[in-house]
Amino acid sequence: MSKLQTFIEFLSSLRLDAAQEKRAQLQLDEALEQAGWSYKREHRLSSKDIVDFYLDLDGQKVALELKTRAQRMRIFRQIERYAQHESVDAVILLTGTAMQLPATINHKPAFVVSLGAGWL
Repeated sequence: MSKLQTFIEFLSSLRLDAAQEKRAQLQLDEALEQAGWSYKREHRLSSKDIVDFYLDLDGQKVALELKTRAQRMRIFRQIERYAQHESVDAVILLTGTAMQLPATINHKPAFVVSLGAGWL
């Protein structure tokens, strides 16, 4: 199993507070720290784009965005912008919004993890 797949499974197991985005981000920050994942918070991809979490998983640069609730097209456009950056190899959306992403965006793997998955 790839480190990316292991990371996605880790995200799926978390029980984060989906009611408040800032609280969920703090909880995710703590969970990543406790589990020993190496990451950057509020990583600047450009003057316009700042991703919530940025990880290097065995050389694969991953942009992780956490959205508790938002308009689907707005979320998609944001993820699509992140996938345009050369410094991003894959994108993950951790969200409470019921939505899907295409398997690839700008030829980069894209994944959606439900904030509710850990509660099941």
